[in-house]
Amino acid sequence: MDYQTNRKYFETNRQLWEKRTHVHIGSEFYETEAIVAGKSSLTEIEESLLPDLSGKRLLHLQCHFGLDTISLARRGAICTGIDFSKEAISSAKALSKKAGVSIDFREANVYDTLSLNLGKFDVVFTSYGVLCWLPDLEEWARIIADSLSPGGMLYLAEFHPALYMFDFNTGSMSYPYFNTGNPFEDLEENTYADGSASIAMPSFFWSHSISEVLKPLLENKMVIDNFEEFPFSPFNCFPAMKELGAGRFYYGPESAQVPQVFVVVARKI
Repeated sequence: MDYQTNRKYFETNRQLWEKRTHVHIGSEFYETEAIVAGKSSLTEIEESLLPDLSGKRLLHLQCHFGLDTISLARRGAICTGIDFSKEAISSAKALSKKAGVSIDFREANVYDTLSLNLGKFDVVFTSYGVLCWLPDLEEWARIIADSLSPGGMLYLAEFHPALYMFDFNTGSMSYPYFNTGNPFEDLEENTYADGSASIAMPSFFWSHSISEVLKPLLENKMVIDNFEEFPFSPFNCFPAMKELGAGRFYYGPESAQVPQVFVVVARKI
């Protein structure tokens, strides 16, 4: 990956997430106060697929302001959370202290993870809306593999790339399924957690196919133990989503059965 070429995109996105964090913490979407008080932020998908985490060293990549990290720590994991937003990490530290949970939060870009010298982990966890901000999944997979002890597990839950082909505002299929190598620019006028928020900032994102996610993991001595696709999203985070039931939402033509989420559980050999 050409880090210097992408640095300007990372910095633009980081500034966006600095602003988003202020809005997200107080939003109904995130239920921050309830989660700090003891409610779990993990979705039904995580609850069904995550193993016993008691005593496991867990690295949470792109942890935002740490609500999932807090919930994972409450399941017994010894957690380290990484995010590139200074505001998010500062908030994560304050919220985890308020929740009475000990977590090591670090401000860093995903691609700088190994330079932190954190040692080896039993689990790497990353979820929902994370991969679109990364230009190079080969380097991402290498970092994950190098962060895991032999037998260690990656848990990735992500919005499906078929879903990301849509322009959510118009409903048209406007983006390619495969990564073209170049980022797409979007103007963020608000945020998925609060449609009334006024942010008006640009962002840059990349498309990634399923094969682009899986192949680098396999090339880095990871074994895919489980791969699942889901016809629902646990989050009402895109415009015009339909509610299918409690905690289940869908975007797109119903007859098309567009996959909304996929999960990869992989193990380091």
